[in-house]
Formats: sequence, C-alpha cells, structure tokens
Amino acid sequence: MAESEERTFLAIKPDGVQRGIIGEIIKRFEMKGFKLVGMKMLEASEDLLMEHYIDLKDRPFFPTLLKYMRSGPVVAMVWEGKGVVKTGRVMLGETNPADSKPGTIRGDFCIDVSKNIIHGSDSVESAKKEISLWFKPEELVTYTSCAFSWLY
Repeated sequence: MAESEERTFLAIKPDGVQRGIIGEIIKRFEMKGFKLVGMKMLEASEDLLMEHYIDLKDRPFFPTLLKYMRSGPVVAMVWEGKGVVKTGRVMLGETNPADSKPGTIRGDFCIDVSKNIIHGSDSVESAKKEISLWFKPEELVTYTSCAFSWLY
C-alpha cells in the first residue's frame, strides 16, 4: 500500500458516542484531508475487546476498561491518507486528556483518562491488526470507482 493509502483505525468510545461528538470528530479528519473508508456503530463484544486490548490484559485497570468499552455503542472507523497514523495520533492528543493541548480532540472534549473519548492506532502495524479485527475486507471501500482522483 502506498504511503498516500496508509490506513489507521479509530474508535469513538461510548462516552464520545453518548455525548454526541461523532460528527465533530469525523469533521476534523475530513477537514484535514483524510478519506473515510469504513465506518460502523456497534456494541463491541467482550471477545473483540479482549483481543483488541490484549497488550493491556495484565494491567490493573483492564477489567474497568472492558466494562467501560461495553457500556454503550462504539463507532469504529478506518481512515486513509498520507501519514494518517502519526497525524491522527497528534489530532487525538495524549492518552491522558490533562496532558493534551487545546485543539486536539482529547484536549477539547475530555478531562478524565478513564473516559478519553477515542482510540487511535499507534503504528501502521497495529492499525493493520486493529482494522482486521473490527472490519472484514469487503466492509472497506477503495474509491477506485470515483470519476475523479482525490486531492491527497
């Protein structure tokens, strides 16, 4: 996949869905120039979440994290574009909202690390893994049928 076709996985967590900021988050990524290639709202299963957060399974907050992520619907998305993983992480802000700068999603919309609104892949490799966990290949679009090429 070319650098301009790099993909990342984002998940708006239950608190972000509940607070009604889905559109604002999508708007920020669209305004930046990234392409939305997959999106769905779902109540994530415990099995899916355990696999997604497998690297955190030994952390003391793991059971609380699973409970939080199962407390309501999640909006899972795949975004595509040049440098989308790194740029996306910058747009999200720090994991702890107290450390996030104004202008970032977490800096603007949350105050508690245990309810930090959104997840974003931290590397191209983890993005590939997370995308394959949450989406089937046929659920993602390629925009190859568009009459015009994209700007980026």
